Amino acid sequence: MNQDDPNVKAVLAVNLRFYEAFGSLDIGEMDKVWEHSDRVLCIHPGWRLLAGWEQVRKSWEAIFYNTSLMHFNITDAQVIIQGDCAWVSCVENITSVVDVRASNFAVQATNVFVRGEGGWRMVHHHGSG
Repeated sequence: MNQDDPNVKAVLAVNLRFYEAFGSLDIGEMDKVWEHSDRVLCIHPGWRLLAGWEQVRKSWEAIFYNTSLMHFNITDAQVIIQGDCAWVSCVENITSVVDVRASNFAVQATNVFVRGEGGWRMVHHHGSG
Protein backbone atom coordinates (compact mmCIF):
# COMPACT_ATOMS: atom_id res chain seq x y z
CA MET A 1 0.00 0.00 0.00
CA ASN A 2 1.51 3.28 -1.15
CA GLN A 3 0.16 5.99 1.19
CA ASP A 4 1.10 8.66 -1.39
CA ASP A 5 -0.99 7.09 -4.18
CA PRO A 6 -3.97 9.40 -4.87
CA ASN A 7 -6.32 6.40 -5.15
CA VAL A 8 -5.19 5.05 -1.78
CA LYS A 9 -5.68 8.52 -0.27
CA ALA A 10 -9.19 8.72 -1.76
CA VAL A 11 -10.16 5.29 -0.41
CA LEU A 12 -8.77 6.09 3.04
CA ALA A 13 -10.69 9.39 2.96
CA VAL A 14 -14.05 7.72 2.22
CA ASN A 15 -13.27 5.07 4.84
CA LEU A 16 -12.67 7.89 7.35
CA ARG A 17 -15.95 9.56 6.29
CA PHE A 18 -17.73 6.28 7.04
CA TYR A 19 -16.35 6.25 10.59
CA GLU A 20 -17.08 9.95 11.05
CA ALA A 21 -20.70 9.35 10.03
CA PHE A 22 -20.85 6.33 12.33
CA GLY A 23 -19.26 8.22 15.23
CA SER A 24 -21.52 11.25 14.82
CA LEU A 25 -24.59 8.96 14.62
CA ASP A 26 -25.63 10.91 11.52
CA ILE A 27 -27.79 9.01 9.02
CA GLY A 28 -27.52 11.86 6.50
CA GLU A 29 -23.74 11.54 6.43
CA MET A 30 -24.01 7.75 6.28
CA ASP A 31 -26.27 8.17 3.22
CA LYS A 32 -23.43 10.04 1.48
CA VAL A 33 -20.90 7.24 2.04
CA TRP A 34 -22.94 4.26 0.81
CA GLU A 35 -24.02 3.30 -2.68
CA HIS A 36 -27.82 3.18 -2.77
CA SER A 37 -28.36 -0.10 -4.60
CA ASP A 38 -29.53 -3.65 -4.13
CA ARG A 39 -25.96 -4.94 -4.30
CA VAL A 40 -24.85 -3.46 -0.96
CA LEU A 41 -24.27 -5.83 1.96
CA CYS A 42 -23.63 -5.30 5.65
CA ILE A 43 -22.79 -7.60 8.54
CA HIS A 44 -22.75 -6.01 11.98
CA PRO A 45 -21.14 -8.10 14.76
CA GLY A 46 -23.70 -10.68 15.89
CA TRP A 47 -26.23 -9.76 13.17
CA ARG A 48 -27.36 -11.69 10.12
CA LEU A 49 -26.42 -10.54 6.62
CA LEU A 50 -28.32 -7.45 5.49
CA ALA A 51 -28.78 -7.06 1.74
CA GLY A 52 -29.82 -3.98 -0.22
CA TRP A 53 -29.58 -0.33 0.75
CA GLU A 54 -33.06 -0.22 2.34
CA GLN A 55 -32.21 -2.96 4.89
CA VAL A 56 -28.72 -1.61 5.50
CA ARG A 57 -30.01 1.95 6.06
CA LYS A 58 -32.65 0.71 8.52
CA SER A 59 -29.91 -1.04 10.49
CA TRP A 60 -27.95 2.21 10.80
CA GLU A 61 -31.09 4.05 11.88
CA ALA A 62 -31.69 1.45 14.62
CA ILE A 63 -28.07 1.59 15.81
CA PHE A 64 -28.09 5.39 15.89
CA TYR A 65 -31.45 5.53 17.69
CA ASN A 66 -30.23 3.27 20.50
CA THR A 67 -26.75 4.75 20.87
CA SER A 68 -25.80 7.93 22.70
CA LEU A 69 -22.03 7.80 22.09
CA MET A 70 -19.80 6.04 19.58
CA HIS A 71 -16.12 6.90 19.29
CA PHE A 72 -13.72 5.17 16.89
CA ASN A 73 -9.96 4.88 16.83
CA ILE A 74 -9.11 3.06 13.60
CA THR A 75 -5.83 1.14 13.51
CA ASP A 76 -4.01 -1.32 11.25
CA ALA A 77 -5.72 -0.06 8.07
CA GLN A 78 -4.67 -1.93 4.93
CA VAL A 79 -5.93 -0.83 1.50
CA ILE A 80 -6.08 -2.98 -1.63
CA ILE A 81 -7.27 -1.50 -4.93
CA GLN A 82 -8.15 -3.61 -7.93
CA GLY A 83 -9.52 -1.52 -10.80
CA ASP A 84 -12.70 0.21 -9.61
CA CYS A 85 -12.97 -1.89 -6.44
CA ALA A 86 -11.12 -1.28 -3.18
CA TRP A 87 -11.23 -2.84 0.24
CA VAL A 88 -9.96 -1.68 3.58
CA SER A 89 -9.24 -4.07 6.42
CA CYS A 90 -8.84 -2.39 9.79
CA VAL A 91 -9.42 -2.63 13.51
CA GLU A 92 -12.21 -0.53 14.96
CA ASN A 93 -11.27 0.36 18.55
CA ILE A 94 -14.63 1.52 19.87
CA THR A 95 -15.91 3.32 22.93
CA SER A 96 -19.70 3.32 23.02
CA VAL A 97 -22.68 4.04 25.21
CA VAL A 98 -25.73 1.98 24.28
CA ASP A 99 -28.81 1.94 26.51
CA VAL A 100 -26.78 3.83 29.19
CA ARG A 101 -24.08 1.10 29.29
CA ALA A 102 -20.53 2.14 28.42
CA SER A 103 -18.13 -0.30 26.83
CA ASN A 104 -14.77 -0.47 25.08
CA PHE A 105 -14.07 -3.15 22.52
CA ALA A 106 -12.32 -3.90 19.23
CA VAL A 107 -13.87 -5.14 16.01
CA GLN A 108 -12.01 -6.42 12.95
CA ALA A 109 -13.68 -4.85 9.91
CA THR A 110 -13.56 -5.05 6.15
CA ASN A 111 -15.06 -2.23 4.09
CA VAL A 112 -15.50 -2.58 0.33
CA PHE A 113 -15.86 0.41 -1.99
CA VAL A 114 -16.56 0.80 -5.69
CA ARG A 115 -15.59 3.77 -7.83
CA GLY A 116 -18.30 5.34 -9.94
CA GLU A 117 -19.30 8.74 -11.31
CA GLY A 118 -19.65 10.18 -7.80
CA GLY A 119 -16.33 8.80 -6.55
CA TRP A 120 -15.83 5.92 -4.14
CA ARG A 121 -18.94 4.53 -2.41
CA MET A 122 -19.25 1.76 0.17
CA VAL A 123 -20.94 -1.43 -1.01
CA HIS A 124 -20.03 -3.76 1.85
CA HIS A 125 -19.21 -3.48 5.55
CA HIS A 126 -18.38 -6.54 7.64
CA GLY A 127 -17.53 -6.18 11.30
CA SER A 128 -16.69 -9.16 13.49
CA GLY A 129 -16.04 -9.10 17.21
